[in-house]
Amino acid sequence: MAETITFRPDEDARRALAALTADGTAVSSAVRSALIDAARNAAAQRLRAEATALAADEHDRAEAAQVLRDMETLRAW
Repeated sequence: MAETITFRPDEDARRALAALTADGTAVSSAVRSALIDAARNAAAQRLRAEATALAADEHDRAEAAQVLRDMETLRAW
C-alpha cells in the first residue's frame, strides 16, 4: 500500500519540480524518481569516501599487497 507524503516546497524545489514535470511527467513519478536518484547518489558518495579512505590507509594497502603476493604462490603453472 502506498504511503502519502506531504511537503512544503520552497522556491528552488518548485522550480526543480516544474523542470521535472515539464514533459508531462506526473508529480508523484517525478518525486519518486528524484528520491531514488538522491538515494543512489548518496550511496555512491559514501562508497567513494570509503574507497578514498582505504586508498589512503597505508596499513590496509600493505596488507592487500601481501595477500596478492601470497595468492601468487597458489597460482597454477
